[in-house]
Amino acid sequence: MRSYSPDFTPPWKKPKPVPELAAEYDLVVEEVSTGFCGAVVRTEKTAQGPTVTLEDRFGKHRVFPMTPAGFLHEGTPVTLVRPSSGAGPVRPARTASGSVAVTNARARVARAGRIYVEGRHDAELVERVWGDDLRVEGVVVEYLEGIDDLPAIVADFGPGPDARLGVLVDHLVPGSKESRIAARVTDANVLVVGHPYIDVWEAVKPSSVGIPGWPRVPRGQDWKTGVCRALGWPENTGAAWQHILGRVRTYKDLQPELLGRVEELIDFVTAPEDG
Repeated sequence: MRSYSPDFTPPWKKPKPVPELAAEYDLVVEEVSTGFCGAVVRTEKTAQGPTVTLEDRFGKHRVFPMTPAGFLHEGTPVTLVRPSSGAGPVRPARTASGSVAVTNARARVARAGRIYVEGRHDAELVERVWGDDLRVEGVVVEYLEGIDDLPAIVADFGPGPDARLGVLVDHLVPGSKESRIAARVTDANVLVVGHPYIDVWEAVKPSSVGIPGWPRVPRGQDWKTGVCRALGWPENTGAAWQHILGRVRTYKDLQPELLGRVEELIDFVTAPEDG
C-alpha cells in the first residue's frame, strides 16, 4: 500500500511561511489587527510572552504581543522576534541628537542655568531630538510665547556665572525685529542665537515630511495657515505640527542651521560646571 501525506491541500493553496524579523530600534512596522503603525522603541520579555512597543508619528506609544505573522513590514507579513543582542529594552547606540547614548544613567539634578526657546513647537522639537542629552546634563528647556520683552525676561531670570541663560529665537537675521531685540541683551552670561527660518517648521527637512519643499507664504498671511493651504492640509495648525513632529526621528531630519545653534546653547549653558 502506498503511503500518502495526510495533507491534501494543493501546493498553490498552502500558506507561505512568514519570515521572522528582528525588532531592531526604529524599525517601522504595522500591527495587523489594529492598523497601528509605528517605529520600534523597545522590546520586553513578559510572563505572557515577548512584547514590542511602537511609537507612531504623533509620539503615541502602544504595546503589542509579538504574535506569529502579527505585523506588516513594507506591506509584507512578518513575525517579529527580539533582537539577538540580548534581553531587555532595545536601545539605540546613539541618542536622537547623534551623541553616544549613556546607558543606565539617571537624569542629573537640574542646573541653575536654562535654555529658553521662542514658541511651544520649538520647545517640543528640541525635546524630541535633544531630550536625552538635556536630561543627562541637567539642562531644563522652557518656552517663551514671544521675545518682545526679552530684556525684562533676562533681568527677571538673573543670570550669573553659575546660572547661564541661552535663548533660541526664530528668524534671527540681520535687520529683523528679532535681531534688534537680541542686540539689547548684553549680559555676558546670556547667549542669544537663532535660526533664519520664519518658523521652526521650516527647520525640519522637507524630505523628512514627505514634501518637495516648504511653500512661500505671501506677506500678511499667517505663515502656518498659509503652509497648510499650499500643501492641501486641513487648516489645523496644531494637527499639522504633530504630523511634522512625528516625522522627526533624529538630528538627520533637521536643517544644520538649527542643529548648530542648539548645540551651541547646550555648550554655553553647561560650560560653567564642566570647568
